[in-house]
Amino acid sequence: MEKDAKIYIAGHRGMVGSAIHRKLIKEGYTNFVTRTSDTIDLRNQQQVTDFFKEEKPDYVFLAAAKVGGIVANNTYRAEFLYDNLQIQNNVIHNSYLNGVKKLMFLGSSCIYPKMAPQPLKEEYLLTGLLEPTNEPYAIAKIAGIKMCDAYRAQYGCNYISVMPTNLYGYNDNYHPQNSHVLPALIRRFHEAKEQGLPQVAIWGSGSPKREFLFADDLAEACYYLMQNYNEEGLVNIGTGEDLSIKDLALLVKAVVGYSGDINFDTTKPDGTPRKLMDVSKLHAQGWKHTIELPEGIKLAYHDFLTKHTLVKP
Repeated sequence: MEKDAKIYIAGHRGMVGSAIHRKLIKEGYTNFVTRTSDTIDLRNQQQVTDFFKEEKPDYVFLAAAKVGGIVANNTYRAEFLYDNLQIQNNVIHNSYLNGVKKLMFLGSSCIYPKMAPQPLKEEYLLTGLLEPTNEPYAIAKIAGIKMCDAYRAQYGCNYISVMPTNLYGYNDNYHPQNSHVLPALIRRFHEAKEQGLPQVAIWGSGSPKREFLFADDLAEACYYLMQNYNEEGLVNIGTGEDLSIKDLALLVKAVVGYSGDINFDTTKPDGTPRKLMDVSKLHAQGWKHTIELPEGIKLAYHDFLTKHTLVKP
């Protein structure tokens, strides 16, 4: 990407988009076009059409999406499918119509079949049934991958797709119902510590294993691939390492400094037993993560403390 190129980051205020924005600024890019959701509704075809005609960006990072944890995914099934399809349809199609040089579509590790072999290789896409709780979101993201490939095949568009593992970091969502597991644990342990609660309840058995990548590491990978990767299909972005939810909870508990007990509520669902990314394709491209989980959780917790109203007893 040329240093003076006009770059559109869809979702620039979210955790992923803001991390990409920080990375590009660090690399010397200054010509950004950004819009907040109160000035453009990416679900609205006419608004997106007008925006692209007016701004004519050279490069697009499509990091805007309706996202959430297991509860949100299972509760707002129609919105997760409709909103995400609309966003990516409008942005990808208008990128083609307005001559965008390159587009990066960001998906999610939930695109893979629930019972796919571990670790998850890129070629496992569409080889089995999806996890029921987040199937609508996964289907939308799969459609985005295939749309990028279709525009590449039919029109020669240089559109690439990347699938991050579970993310956390600066500007994360700490909503009590709609957040992902790691930020949810940070908030729960923090509030329990502030309120002097004797125990913290956590959904499920604690046995499922998950992989976590700091969002600024993801941004590093996205920048690297935007410079060096130009193929169809998708690239997994992760650490290639995972741990159980129980071990994650103990790690967060230690970082937060909570001294009470943990109660695993086995009446609640566990979700997918394991989701570990095979990142050999990414490593072969020449990129590897640098921020390990204990350090990353400390950074995320500090960010939480500086940006969120602390709950007092």
